[in-house]
Amino acid sequence: MDISDVSLGDSIACNGVCLTVVALDGRHFTVDVSRETLACTVGLDGMGDINLEKALRLSDLIGGHLVSGHVDGVGEVLKFAPVGESYELVIRAPRDLAKFIARKGSIAVNGVSLTTNAVTAAEFSINLIPHTLEVTTLRHLKPGSGVNLEVDLIARYVERLYSVEKELP
Repeated sequence: MDISDVSLGDSIACNGVCLTVVALDGRHFTVDVSRETLACTVGLDGMGDINLEKALRLSDLIGGHLVSGHVDGVGEVLKFAPVGESYELVIRAPRDLAKFIARKGSIAVNGVSLTTNAVTAAEFSINLIPHTLEVTTLRHLKPGSGVNLEVDLIARYVERLYSVEKELP
C-alpha cells in the first residue's frame, strides 16, 4: 500500500480495525493498539499478512458499503471451500450480531466489504470471487479461523432507533 499521502493522526484500518498512525518512516507506519482492542478483535497481535485500507475521503468512490473500522465482534470460519472458480466462506457470527446480518446484505470480514448469500440463525455464507482472494488476505482463512466482523452501519442505527423507541415512555 502506498502511504506517501498518509500523515500522523490519519486512520488506517488493519484487518478491519480502525487504528491511528502515530509514526511514519517512509514505507512503514506505526499504530498504538490498546488492550481493549486486542481483547475484542483478532489478527493484530502477531506477524503475518493483514488487510490494510486508508480512510475514505468524502470525494472517493464507494466500492462496497460504509465501513467505519469499528469491529462489532469476532466470528468463526466454519467452511472455506472451492465452488467452481470461487470459494464459499461460511462464518458463525456472535449471537448478538445475528440480527444485523441479512441475505444479500453487507458485512465486513477483516475489513473487506462483502455481500452475504445466505443467512441461517447466526451463520452466513459469502461467495468470494478470484479477484477478492487475489487482493486480500481472506485466501488464508480456514475452518476455525477467527475473523473481525463489522455489521452494516445503517442496520446498527436502525436497531438503535427501534430500541430507543421501545425504551421511551
